[in-house]
Amino acid sequence: MSDSYLLLWLEAPLQSWGHDSRFGRRDSLDFPTKSGVLGLLCSARGAGGEEQEWLAAWADLDMQLDAYVRKDRLGGPVPRLPLMRDFHMVGSGYDSKNPWASLMIPKTSDGKPAVGGGSKMTYRYYLQDMAYAVAIQAPAAYLEEAAEALKSPVWDLYLGRKTCVPTEFIAQGVFTTAEEALRAGAQLAADKIRASVFHVSQGEHEGEVLTLNDVPLQFGEHKKYRDRRVTVQTME
Repeated sequence: MSDSYLLLWLEAPLQSWGHDSRFGRRDSLDFPTKSGVLGLLCSARGAGGEEQEWLAAWADLDMQLDAYVRKDRLGGPVPRLPLMRDFHMVGSGYDSKNPWASLMIPKTSDGKPAVGGGSKMTYRYYLQDMAYAVAIQAPAAYLEEAAEALKSPVWDLYLGRKTCVPTEFIAQGVFTTAEEALRAGAQLAADKIRASVFHVSQGEHEGEVLTLNDVPLQFGEHKKYRDRRVTVQTME
């Protein structure tokens, strides 16, 4: 049996797909990462360990997506994605003498107070009101499990961060090819009065080629990733 494609519809008021965040600045990529999508599937399955064997089965398979904005946001030749910057305090206002509140205060790996104090300032970036039709090739051995898990998830599902709650059912069916899956995604987008702004395909093609370190080899405490080449093609 050949590997089929799961169609995932990722839509929410806010989404954030980190790929190159450093220190107090938490950026978001313009589209979902493969590690983020596979993390979403693990959450649906209730899988919180390293998941090396499961991840290995997905590592070399295809993932493509179309990005959609509301049609009333078009207005220019290349619509800019609506990005929000949130000023965020971490570890602020907690009572260090309270054993439960103290857990929220940043500390070093050995439990000591963080250098420079417990409270940290961060800037966090979010994509606003975006939607993505993601066609991810699924290993035959895990296809049914993944599709069913999305319909009845073990843990809460969110799109990048816990503040990013989806507003539509994520699982949108199983298809033989990526083209079939994305056509179904395009019909859903049309029903929602959304327009496609760019397509992301795996590998090097005509368009803007990026290298993303977003193929997870191991989750858990000590995460491991490898690179993936993708091409972003802007819609005319």
